[in-house]
Amino acid sequence: MASKAAPPTGARPNHTLYCSNLPDKLQKDDLKRALYMLFSVYGSILDIVAMKTNKMRGQAHVLFRDVSSSTQAMRSLQGFEFFGKEMKITYSSTKSDTLAKLDGTYKQPPPAETPAAAQPNSLQQSIFSGAPGASTAPGATAPLAPPPALDSTVSAPGQTAGVKRPRDESDDDKEEEAPMDMDDEAMEESDDE
Repeated sequence: MASKAAPPTGARPNHTLYCSNLPDKLQKDDLKRALYMLFSVYGSILDIVAMKTNKMRGQAHVLFRDVSSSTQAMRSLQGFEFFGKEMKITYSSTKSDTLAKLDGTYKQPPPAETPAAAQPNSLQQSIFSGAPGASTAPGATAPLAPPPALDSTVSAPGQTAGVKRPRDESDDDKEEEAPMDMDDEAMEESDDE
């Protein structure tokens, strides 16, 4: 075990400990379980956040119920060799969302604005705003008008575009009057069983 360093003076005591230099080859569940078993000796743990993204690999946040437990754990485990790597522990710089929800001080972050790169520029608008098959060349002519049969403004308001076929009720009458050929007795006499 390496020499124990004093807690950094930059971050003030906090419920959440930031652990870095953790082994990144462990599965996330195994890492959380091992951290829980290691840190639960010092106090009640509310949450452990460990992500396996490229940015957060080898790091975790351990949230204790009270500040004295987190301070005691940090002093005891600073420089602890955890799966062959010397663990570095500091107080978290921000308040945990889980703790804020428990306190009732959690505020939903505003939705992120779309970056300028996601906004369509004039070239993209000219390409994608036209009808399919329309020319996108700078000197292109105006698109052609729809054929007169499809243009609803040309036809008279009283004129219909199509006529619905009348219902032939004689077919329905024939179906209702047809006798059933099935006999219930024939089904009961079958020897399928």
